[in-house]
Amino acid sequence: MLASVSLALIGACGGDDSDSGSDSEALQELGENEGQVSILTWPGYVEDGSNDPEVDWVTPFEQETGCEVTSKVYGTSDEAFNLAKTGEYDVIAASGDLSLRLVAADEAAPVNTDLVSNYDGIFDFLKDTEWNSVDGVNYGIPHGYGANLLMFNTDVVQPEPTSWSAVFDDASKYKGKVTAYDSPIYIADAALYLMKHNPELEIENPYALDEDQLAAAVDLLKAQRENIGEYWSDYLKQISAFETGDSVVGTSWQVIVNSLDSANIKAILPEEGSTAWNDTWMLSSQAENVNCAYAWMDYIVSPKANATATEYFGEAPNSEAACAETVNPDHCEIFHAGDEAFSEQLWYWRTPIAECLDGRTDVECTDYSQWTAAWTEIKG
Repeated sequence: MLASVSLALIGACGGDDSDSGSDSEALQELGENEGQVSILTWPGYVEDGSNDPEVDWVTPFEQETGCEVTSKVYGTSDEAFNLAKTGEYDVIAASGDLSLRLVAADEAAPVNTDLVSNYDGIFDFLKDTEWNSVDGVNYGIPHGYGANLLMFNTDVVQPEPTSWSAVFDDASKYKGKVTAYDSPIYIADAALYLMKHNPELEIENPYALDEDQLAAAVDLLKAQRENIGEYWSDYLKQISAFETGDSVVGTSWQVIVNSLDSANIKAILPEEGSTAWNDTWMLSSQAENVNCAYAWMDYIVSPKANATATEYFGEAPNSEAACAETVNPDHCEIFHAGDEAFSEQLWYWRTPIAECLDGRTDVECTDYSQWTAAWTEIKG
């Protein structure tokens, strides 16, 4: 319900040219594959062996379907939103702070899940959520989910931290070598920390901040700014910064830890919990290769492909069948795949809107445009 009543508000704060979702109908029948598909993706989701010859789930898809894959990696949802509007991509891997903005901007087409044979096996609690469905219309196929992590160099950061205080209240210990994700959505990380440590602020949802609560998060992030060496959105730059020692502690993703593959680099889920992602494969409303797009969405959520991709990235797969295909038999236990109770403890990325996502009606919350302005102010 919240997704439907708030779509216009999301469109307004996302900076789009539309105030309503796409009214086109979902494809009813598949045709012949076009021979190619263009994918806009987070790093680590579309691996063809070019980054690591041992990591390739694209080639089997191409051989199976005849659809040649080209892909573009992005670093933030804001970047992806702008790229999606170019119309150059058929499929988009979208987190919850992007998906409804694409719908509101008429950049996403409805998806007929009956044409995705592997959809039935996906965990039910990932389907028909507020970030992949609007008014009962499905706009995507769930891929995987996971938490943003605290990564640190164990040679420098001692004792090993258990709290996000390592990058907030205690950040001065590592002045100039702290790193943070370069996006307005990172304000939610500060809000989550305040929610756990400053109860007098009465923050109930890190994506639902009134003006006073946003101001408190901004103050915390301005204090953090004094200790930041660099903000990152390009994951390759964060890898390089930890390799050189320019960064020693900060927010990160498991795929970055995997890429570093270093004994002195560790990542944890801190005691406060974390913001997180729950990603969806979406069909562009401007897709030129719709059949190959459907072929990709069906393939990447199939048990073997989904297990391979999510295990490589470092997140929970989307089905029990995928869990049975992971190389590490403990992978799904480690990432709490299918554990709905654990999933409810994570704060999945959402687009902040004026209608408070925590249910408050006596106050207006700050929207994404205000978060964007605040982020510019924080960075100086």
